[in-house]
Amino acid sequence: MNNQPLVFERVYNSPIDKVWRAITDKDEMKEWYFDLSEFKAEVGFEFEFSGGAEDGIQYLHKCVITEVVPLSKLSYSWRYEGYQGNTTVSFELFQHGDDTKLRLTHVGLETLPAIDDFARVNFIGGWNEFINIRLKEYLEKQ
Repeated sequence: MNNQPLVFERVYNSPIDKVWRAITDKDEMKEWYFDLSEFKAEVGFEFEFSGGAEDGIQYLHKCVITEVVPLSKLSYSWRYEGYQGNTTVSFELFQHGDDTKLRLTHVGLETLPAIDDFARVNFIGGWNEFINIRLKEYLEKQ
């Protein structure tokens, strides 16, 4: 079993406050991430959303904000309704000259059930799409 965290790093040609808004403002998040009914970057705030393969099962994701350091770090738990396992997603931002480096870390995948939809390779593909393609495109069009 692979207990290694998933880590994605990307430098965006955007100031840190713009990237922070993109990962914490629900109206901006729906443009590149998920369309959340509500989201607040406050410790203890609970949010949920459905997601999965377009032609497959849609899973209810249940999340709770666990850490907020404005303009620096956002972390939340991530689990699936009706399934065992609990993971944590963290977004960290770093000043990189005039640009912003984002580091996404997802830990605890080994706690999820051993079913195809929760396979590590699917998380790698999903986070790659969100961090390296969709968020990049969103920030560049602003």
